[in-house]
Amino acid sequence: MLLTHSEIEQALRSLPGWSTDGKSLRRTYALQGFAEAVAFVNQLVGPAEAQGHHPDVAISYNRVTLSLTTHDVGGLTAKDIALARCL
Repeated sequence: MLLTHSEIEQALRSLPGWSTDGKSLRRTYALQGFAEAVAFVNQLVGPAEAQGHHPDVAISYNRVTLSLTTHDVGGLTAKDIALARCL
């Protein structure tokens, strides 16, 4: 079930560093270099697999941007919030 705008805003209060466009959550992490960025992404595999929900990941040298959305319903659900809390 899609979250309402107010549910998303409320969840963001407890998710420092995350932002939303209303359909996805997004956060960018700055790391020391490319190797550290790749290692960081590898650490996300366990939590994502445990949740059965996976982020979209973009690596740009030392920056990793995560985007969370529930593709099959076209927006944000409780699954996205739960995964953001683990990351």
